[in-house]
Amino acid sequence: MIRILFFILAVLLLGAGFAWLADRPGDLVVTLSGMQYKVSLMVAASAIVAIVAAVMLFWWIVKSLVTSPYALRRHFRARKRDRGYQSLSTGLIAASAGDGETARRMVKQADKLLNVDQEPLIKLLDAQAAMLEGRAEDARAKFESMLDDPETKLLGLRGLYLEAQRLGARDASRHYAEEAALLAPGVEWAASAALGQKTTHGDWDGALLLLEKQTATKQIDKTKAKRERAVLLTAKAIETFETDPASARPIAIEANKLAPDLIPAAIVAAKALFSQGDLRKGSKILEYTWKKQPHPEVADTYVHARLGDSVIDRLKRARHLASLYPHHPESNLAIARAALTAGELKEAREAAEAVLRTAPRESAYLLLADIEEAQTGDQGRIRQWLSRAVRAPRDAAWTADGYVSERWAPASPVTGRLDAFEWKVPVEQLGPVIDSGDDFDRAMATEPAQPLGEMKALNPAKPTVSEREKPAFKDDLDDEDVADAEIVHLDQGKPPQDQLAQMAAKTANPERPASVLPAFPETLKPEQKDEELVLPVPDDPGVRPDDAAQRSSKKFRLF
Repeated sequence: MIRILFFILAVLLLGAGFAWLADRPGDLVVTLSGMQYKVSLMVAASAIVAIVAAVMLFWWIVKSLVTSPYALRRHFRARKRDRGYQSLSTGLIAASAGDGETARRMVKQADKLLNVDQEPLIKLLDAQAAMLEGRAEDARAKFESMLDDPETKLLGLRGLYLEAQRLGARDASRHYAEEAALLAPGVEWAASAALGQKTTHGDWDGALLLLEKQTATKQIDKTKAKRERAVLLTAKAIETFETDPASARPIAIEANKLAPDLIPAAIVAAKALFSQGDLRKGSKILEYTWKKQPHPEVADTYVHARLGDSVIDRLKRARHLASLYPHHPESNLAIARAALTAGELKEAREAAEAVLRTAPRESAYLLLADIEEAQTGDQGRIRQWLSRAVRAPRDAAWTADGYVSERWAPASPVTGRLDAFEWKVPVEQLGPVIDSGDDFDRAMATEPAQPLGEMKALNPAKPTVSEREKPAFKDDLDDEDVADAEIVHLDQGKPPQDQLAQMAAKTANPERPASVLPAFPETLKPEQKDEELVLPVPDDPGVRPDDAAQRSSKKFRLF
């Protein structure tokens, strides 16, 4: 555009000059070798302009002839470069799409058309093609060769880091991430990876220092940096509290101030305060956290705040904490646990049953099994609660990237991501439902009959509820675990076959919940051999067999 303007301006100036000469007539006389030449000014000016134009044209022709070999070479070189970049672009697109064959073909074309030393993307495309073809060793060799060039060193470190992550080589990935972070502190992936690696290995001071550098260079948002600092301080306080509670106190309090909604920070801060006798301040921290989100660890820490308290005092503290968030399942569970420890079994049962009415969960059924053992000792009822616990919805747990942990951790053990653990119900695939009625019928039809005196339980030795582990899930049950009801072998004559048919019919009753296994007595006394075998009460947590009259008059009672 500028050249066009200059050309128009030159034409206008020439036109204005010729117009000026036309308005002023005159002659130009030139004497040469005794000869006198006379021309007008207009002819003289036109001749001068023509001569200048001819000289410029001649110079351009001579220059073009002289520089034509170089221009031809430059033209062909540019054409070759364009074809090479086209091949490189096609290869990168093919590698991103997962087309390893096309990527390898484009690598060969780009290698012929372009200079590998001058175009680092060829090395990247070659490494990606090797990864797509499954040649991991060649890919790592390509990335390692990039480390020699300062321009591609960071790219090579990232490729080696990702490859180490894929193979599960945590030490190698940590080394590459730290080296990349030192080379380019402003690169987010390197800094984040190094931070996660330091967190995984418990280097809290190094992680905090690296987080401060990220915050200073504005690589991370201030709100996120504040949260991650609280997470790191919480992890450091938890580790320090085991050996030096006094030193852990300021660290934990700072973490709690940075993130008041972080449950582990509140718990470790309260424990540090309780260890130094500051009951009031520690209780306030837990009460604030409880109002935000009731949590069983908060309740346990709050109830056991003072070592010298009696079980009645702990029950009172549980009641007070539950009053801050009434009608919540965790509030009822806190009261139920404290009441069971204090011997208030009626209150414990009522609180646990309240949980079943609002949000049934595994821990509530297990707690009712403990209450049943302490209150009645009825093994049939205990097994009923345990069988319901197997099929009940799971309790919330600390979960990060599909990994479920019993304790909170500052980073995910799967990806190393900081502040990844969340308190939620784990997602799992449920196994097949066990139909107790069909299993009983099958057992009665296939098992050979034995004398009544030789009755044998499939699970002869069962620990008490307090000694039981958490019930296995349905996927872990085998054929012997299906016989949780301890099915016994009966003699063909004692009791008669018609009574066995009645027992099987009652067991397979469609009105009975199919998710519960029938409970049978483990052993019978000798004097009971000839007596009629009494079936257990159907699986209903509302049934309380206080005496035989209640069981015979009313077998079901809802909450």
